[in-house]
Amino acid sequence: MKRPLSVAVAILSGLLILLGYFLPENFSALRSLQTLLLGWAALVAAAAVLVGIINLVFGVHWKRLRAAQNKDYYSPFLILAFLVTAGLGLAFGPDHPQFQQVVLSIQAPVETSLLAMLAVSLVFAAFRLFRQRRGWIGWAFILSAVFFIAASSVVLLGDPALAPLQVLYQLFPAAGARGLLIGIALGSLTAGLRVLFGADRPYSG
Repeated sequence: MKRPLSVAVAILSGLLILLGYFLPENFSALRSLQTLLLGWAALVAAAAVLVGIINLVFGVHWKRLRAAQNKDYYSPFLILAFLVTAGLGLAFGPDHPQFQQVVLSIQAPVETSLLAMLAVSLVFAAFRLFRQRRGWIGWAFILSAVFFIAASSVVLLGDPALAPLQVLYQLFPAAGARGLLIGIALGSLTAGLRVLFGADRPYSG
């Protein structure tokens, strides 16, 4: 009995939210119900993220810190950083300018380091792939990598004669990002339709 009821609730909630986007604005009752359902979903997602963070900090890293053997000496720094960040956020609020400055001064170097590691890993993986499979795809990758490195160099960026090339160079990241967003949207739409029609039931596990 529980499984058919959960499927019916999920399908009905999805249909109500979808109808709220397609029907005219004079359906105020449906719009209010849609806003209420979306608010509940946001609260549940936020609670799930909070539980996951607390479990990661105090469940995983606290156990690693108290382990008799093979202690993780990075866990105290993570726990301390979490406590300091959460305490300052609760004390000053997330919109406080000084709190945001502290968070950004830590977050920006971390993100930069991760992007640098990702770039090195991608280059290493591409080099190994090129050694294993030497074909036109590998040469296309090499030529495109050389083109992007040269186009983004300081010398070429300051040359006004290469302005059309710079405009063409700036179009490729936008096209790639748009393709990724379209793929994510299609994947999310497919997953949502499968849940909406009852083909996938992640809530019944």
